[in-house]
Amino acid sequence: MSASPLHIAVLMGGWSAEREVSLMSGAGVADALEMLGHRVTRIDMGRDVALRLAEAKPDLVFNALHGTPGEDGSVQGMLDLMGLRYTHSGLATSVIAIDKQLTKQALVPHGIPMPGGRIVRSEELHERDPLPRPYVLKPVNEGSSVGVAIVTDESNYGNPIARDAKGPWAEFDELLAEPFIRGRELTTAVLGDRAMGVTELKPKTGFYDYESKYTDGLTEHVYPADIPDDVAQACEAIAVEAHRLLGCKGASRSDFRWDDSQGVAGLFLLEVNTQPGMTPLSLVPEQARHRGMSYPELVQAIVDEAMKEAQG
Repeated sequence: MSASPLHIAVLMGGWSAEREVSLMSGAGVADALEMLGHRVTRIDMGRDVALRLAEAKPDLVFNALHGTPGEDGSVQGMLDLMGLRYTHSGLATSVIAIDKQLTKQALVPHGIPMPGGRIVRSEELHERDPLPRPYVLKPVNEGSSVGVAIVTDESNYGNPIARDAKGPWAEFDELLAEPFIRGRELTTAVLGDRAMGVTELKPKTGFYDYESKYTDGLTEHVYPADIPDDVAQACEAIAVEAHRLLGCKGASRSDFRWDDSQGVAGLFLLEVNTQPGMTPLSLVPEQARHRGMSYPELVQAIVDEAMKEAQG
């Protein structure tokens, strides 16, 4: 617990595709901070964010933004220039972790298992498949499963993908194409340097997309995941090592696909989220709760680490 109450500005909202989720995260964080006795300034981030922060003069900024520009290093760079302390990961880590290809380049050489694949121009998809079907197409630097498409022989996108088919190719010039990993969706939160367990996500629609993540009742969360001990241990070890290698601070969340016919060899890290959600349905608060840590205690732990980093 911090020695005395702080003045904390909670940054939320913004203009990314994850704006509404960020507003929910920020509201929860701000309420918890006030309950803990801190003075809170709530800021729905607009283009005047630097001016509003300069006027507020907070002791700490709690970054509750999701997606760009709050998760990609832009806001972190601004806060660094302003000399303001803030929660979660810094500029360099944020730049790398938001970019799925850069994340692979940072982690795979250290033995972290991640899917293969390559960057493709969306225009190419109307000429030929970049990989054998089934494969996954996703934006290089969006989170929360925004703009993800699974291309199979049975999908109604066409073969090759038709220009009028709805999908991320209509929104992004470049996409990451990866082999589709059959199997199960697992996730592990890391707080500081400690893994918080493994949750299996069972979406009722068959795919853990943006709607399934943030709509109550669309995804079953199984904690602890009903998986072999060696797979659970591998999830936790990989998540902690990825957190360390990338230089993450505060809380992060590592998302996995696991082909359960392959044992540990079928486990692949998909991405590391440096600004994991803090909504009522979010996985980091849920895993913390299973570990006996209340939501306000989790928020305070993130604040404490940020203040410790700033003082160190």
